[in-house]
Amino acid sequence: MAKPYYEFFCPVKVIAGHAALEHIPFELATLGAKRVLIITDKGVRHNQLLAPIEAAFAASDSVIADIFDDVPPDSSLQTVRQAAQLYREQHCDAIIAVGGGSVIDTSKATNILVSEGGDDLLQYSGAHNLPKPLKPFFVIPTTSGTGSEVTMVAVVADPEKNVKMAFASYYLMPHAAILDPRMTKTLPPHLTAMTAMDAMTHAIEAYTCMAANPISDAYATAAIKKISENLFHVLDNPEDAQARLELAQASTMAGIAFSNSMVGLVHSLGHALGAVAHLPHGLCMNLFLPYVLEYNQSVNGAKIGELLLPLAGAEIYAQTPAHLRAEKTIRSISTMRDRLYSLTQLPRTLRETHKVSQAQFDEIADKALNDGSIIYNPKEASLADLKQILEKAW
Repeated sequence: MAKPYYEFFCPVKVIAGHAALEHIPFELATLGAKRVLIITDKGVRHNQLLAPIEAAFAASDSVIADIFDDVPPDSSLQTVRQAAQLYREQHCDAIIAVGGGSVIDTSKATNILVSEGGDDLLQYSGAHNLPKPLKPFFVIPTTSGTGSEVTMVAVVADPEKNVKMAFASYYLMPHAAILDPRMTKTLPPHLTAMTAMDAMTHAIEAYTCMAANPISDAYATAAIKKISENLFHVLDNPEDAQARLELAQASTMAGIAFSNSMVGLVHSLGHALGAVAHLPHGLCMNLFLPYVLEYNQSVNGAKIGELLLPLAGAEIYAQTPAHLRAEKTIRSISTMRDRLYSLTQLPRTLRETHKVSQAQFDEIADKALNDGSIIYNPKEASLADLKQILEKAW
């Protein structure tokens, strides 16, 4: 059902295809930028993923002034300050993030410091605390999962206080997202599976949660279809550039969907589990997805049932009676997870992670209850409900 009022916003230019990287210097020139700082991590550099980007700059007036490759798996305030210092030393005028979620978050936060001046990020944390547009900023994702390249959110850890700080502002959205299959070709199978299930969860929650709207629905269902049609093909044929590109596009489309319609209980539990057990976000999504859909089924079964079409195809959708489609959707997701487990050992249950104990359930449930995403879940959840879902996921 369409809400009487909604907003949809995505100002990020998407540049996608088999020669997308070659367009970067031109895009920078249109923004008046010439000296770029690339922010990345050691893994990206080690896998030679910067080579085609450097080649694209060789024939242009723009230059890569320097490369900051010290981004850890969980970005921190200190990392952001170091990157900002290098940007200033090299007189840069643009940032390109090359990496996954942590690199993109680091780059967004670095852009705050180099645009606003000073070293105090804290004054800009929270929602809509940036006064004006930031410096030219592009994102080249190397995983197909977070959707961070089209969202207005960044999360950076403050290790001294042991908290994660969130930043949200329209100005944090990149000027362009560059999707090129060369950047995800070396992604190992378990990371390909984990990040794809992250994107799948973004799309499913965007479609089934309370702030869904007709435009976000279109992006969400298209993303689900692309993932279900291409994920296993990529795992069997990691070098298939077209299928890799399809997954990258799906991740971006899911990002556009959920940044306009929010997410729900899978994310509340996932954020809580990530904080307590230090597990990767994509893995947490995979662990909770079918169990939360089962929990929500009594209030939005019809909406869950509609997802059977992009998930399993027209034939299965047509053969399944309407009142059984929600159940079949959830079963299809469970089957998908079983298959991913057999191919990549991506855990399906909390027990299979070997990093979670039932003694932590109270803390996880408590944190999940206070997570912002829970507001948009179609069915209200109490502490007891959350513990029940954790037991099912055990």
